[in-house]
Amino acid sequence: MQKTTKIVLATVGVAAVAVVGWKVLPRREAAGGRVLTAAVDRGTVIQSVSTTGTLSAVTTVKVGSQVSGIIASLHADFNDRVRRGQVLATLDPTPFEAAVNQTKAQLERARIGALDAEAKLKRQKALFAANLTSQDQLDSAQAVYDQAVAQVSELEAALERATTNLRYSVITSPIDGVVVSRDYDVGQTVAASFQAPTLFTIAEDLTRMQLACDVDEADIGQVKLGQPVRFSVDSYPEREFSGQVAQIRLSPKVANNVVTYPVIVEVENPDLALLPGMTAEVHIQVAQAVDVLRVPAAALRFRPELLGSNGQRPGARSGGERQGNGAGGERRPQALGTSRARVYLSPTSDGTRLQAVDFLPGLTDGQYVEVREGPLAEGNLVAVGLATATSQEVGGIAGMSPFGRRR
Repeated sequence: MQKTTKIVLATVGVAAVAVVGWKVLPRREAAGGRVLTAAVDRGTVIQSVSTTGTLSAVTTVKVGSQVSGIIASLHADFNDRVRRGQVLATLDPTPFEAAVNQTKAQLERARIGALDAEAKLKRQKALFAANLTSQDQLDSAQAVYDQAVAQVSELEAALERATTNLRYSVITSPIDGVVVSRDYDVGQTVAASFQAPTLFTIAEDLTRMQLACDVDEADIGQVKLGQPVRFSVDSYPEREFSGQVAQIRLSPKVANNVVTYPVIVEVENPDLALLPGMTAEVHIQVAQAVDVLRVPAAALRFRPELLGSNGQRPGARSGGERQGNGAGGERRPQALGTSRARVYLSPTSDGTRLQAVDFLPGLTDGQYVEVREGPLAEGNLVAVGLATATSQEVGGIAGMSPFGRRR
């Protein structure tokens, strides 16, 4: 009997513990997960338009050849600094010198012929004055003389052209700058037929560069001249570079039915860290709010349905979440307009429910949303998501309690 009494008491005790446990953890475990929270704070919210761009020198000149020939020598190479008028390369001058000498000889012969024609014309004029020749003979002598003079002028032009071609066989730099490309080697043939081939590409000043990026038509209305720009390149992942919008070009580009507009950003490069051709991830700062109340953007995506049994995974996006894609496939932060947004304050002391709070949002940078009007106060804890199974085992994410409060 005594043993039976002990078994009954033990069973009642287990049942009592189970009932007490159900009251201590009311519905939150049954609801489907533990809530993570983050604090409402004050800070700066910078709204930006994100895109990608390519760096280049402000002035880049492609040096070509107007004449065809074989490259005899090169006097500049990659990364060489050159001055205006400096010799970069020379073509084999032999055919050009031969053309000049041949034209000179033809011109000399034409001049002699013109002198002979002039002397004959004078004799014909004298004979015609003495009525010893006919008008027809005088006109014929005049025509021969005129033809000789015209041939002299033609060969003078040919000599000038041959001399110019000889001069063009020496390739010189048109500007001061740095050689960023050399496309030919000694012994190669340069064929200048319908267009001049490019021998060298020279960047004038690499300490001042420009960033050309394409901005989506949905965002171009926010971009203005002089706006600050932040960007990064893969070569320096820990470094942030800056510039400002210098030009918004009016020539649209259409690719796959997407319309973009070229935006040129001025960039200072005093340490020559940036190189032509680098791809940059660009953020054009279109608006800024300093020292404002702000709420984590994740709080606006949280929905109480995530705690239910509707089969959605914790942290899944709600159907009403709005996303946009700028040029280059980046997420495009946007101001949330004048419609009110809703967040949920952390669970009440008994842990049974979240408190919905509506507020008027302002600017957003994708991470924070400005609170322009509403009952939110600095230090309020708002729900931003659910703890994962792994985080439950270790007691929360990043040192947070099961309800997101720091330990």
